[in-house]
Amino acid sequence: MFWVPLLLTAWAAAGISCVRLCLAATGAAREEAAGDALHQQRHDRDHDRGDDDSDHELSLYEAAFLAGGPHRVAELTLVSMHRARRLLLAHTGWATVVDPEGTDDLERSVIRAIGPDGRSRTAAIRHATAAAGAVHALADRLVTAGLAVPDAARAVLASAVRAVWAATALTLALAAAALLMLPQEQSPPGHVAAWFALPLVLTLGCLGIARVEIHPYTRWASPAGQRLLRALPTRPAGGGERAVLTAVAVRGIRALDDPALRAALADRRFTHGGH
Repeated sequence: MFWVPLLLTAWAAAGISCVRLCLAATGAAREEAAGDALHQQRHDRDHDRGDDDSDHELSLYEAAFLAGGPHRVAELTLVSMHRARRLLLAHTGWATVVDPEGTDDLERSVIRAIGPDGRSRTAAIRHATAAAGAVHALADRLVTAGLAVPDAARAVLASAVRAVWAATALTLALAAAALLMLPQEQSPPGHVAAWFALPLVLTLGCLGIARVEIHPYTRWASPAGQRLLRALPTRPAGGGERAVLTAVAVRGIRALDDPALRAALADRRFTHGGH
C-alpha cells in the first residue's frame, strides 16, 4: 500500500488548489457586483441631473485598453500618429519622429520612449509606452469606473488557475509513479488508477467550470466594460479615420489593411541592420 501516501498527496494538491480557485472566483464576483453597483449609481446620478450622456462613452484609448490592455493602447497610439504623419513607421521595424509635439499624454509618452535621437525600434517603443504613466492613469480611471479588472484580481485568478493545472500535472505524475512501482502481488493496476482518477476528475472539472465562469474575469475588461465594448461599432458611420482607429482599438493590428504597417508593428526580437 505504498501508493496510498502518493494518493493522499494528489488529493491534498487537488483540494487545496480547487478551494483556492473557488475563493478567487468568489472575490472576483464580489468585485464585479461592486463595480456594477458603482456604474449603476453613476448612471442614475447622471440621469437625475438630466445628462444625456449618462452612459459612459468609451474613447478610443479606453476601448483599446479594455479590448487588449496596455500593449493595445500603445499600438493604437503608434497607428494614430503614423496615419496623422506625426510619426513614420517603417516596415523594417524602426520608428522616426516627424512632429515632436504630441497632442496628448499618450503621444508624448511615445515621443519620450523614442528618445532624443528621434529614432528607435518600434517594438521597444511599444513596450515602453505600454508601461508609461499615462497608460497606468488610463487603467486607474477605468478600474475606478468599474469597467476594467484590477491588476491584483486578474493576477490572483491567473495564479489560482495555474495552481489547479499544476495539481493536475502532479496527480498524473504521482499516478504514473504508483503504477510503475506497484508490485505484482499487491492491488491490481486498475484499482490504483481508479483511485487516482478521482482527484484528476476534480481538477479537470474545476478547470472546465473555470473556463466558463471565470474566463470573463481574466480579461482586461470587467463584465460592465465588456458590455460597452460589444456596443461599440467596429465600423462607425461615415467610415474614414475613425473607423480604422476603432477597428485597431477593438481588434488590434490584424484589423489593418496595410501589410507594410502590420509589418512595421510586428514584434521583432532581433535587431536588423537596415532601415
